[in-house]
Amino acid sequence: MITAIRHTGLVVANLDEALSFWCDLMGFVVSKRMEESGSHIDAMMGLKDVRLTTVKLAAPDGNLIELLHFHTHPDKPVWQGQPNSTGFTHIAMTVNDLDATFALLSTAGVKFNAPPQLSPDGYAKVTYCRGPECVLLELVEVLSNE
Repeated sequence: MITAIRHTGLVVANLDEALSFWCDLMGFVVSKRMEESGSHIDAMMGLKDVRLTTVKLAAPDGNLIELLHFHTHPDKPVWQGQPNSTGFTHIAMTVNDLDATFALLSTAGVKFNAPPQLSPDGYAKVTYCRGPECVLLELVEVLSNE
């Protein structure tokens, strides 16, 4: 049945701001950008007269995030969920040095719930922050392979 997870889609209100965050701060690379409209996208989305820009971003390990910017059918400008909200809540990413990443993102104005925290088993350092549109990101530095 399923052979792989293809990508995670993220609707963004401000595409330029999102690209700056994901590429300039987080290190993703644009792998494909498309302007999409027509009957196929209307049917897939279950909406009429859809026009959107999609941008696929590749992480260093090849995993993809797809940014979707709707020129029609706008939604709320930010995600209003919390860590305990029903449904998808966050994207978790592994980083090499969480303290350095925390410092870099904090300097860039990214808001964190707390500084990096050591997991009780000593396996990793972790923290949550808010990306563009207030999406929750979990940043993890693995300290031990146990």
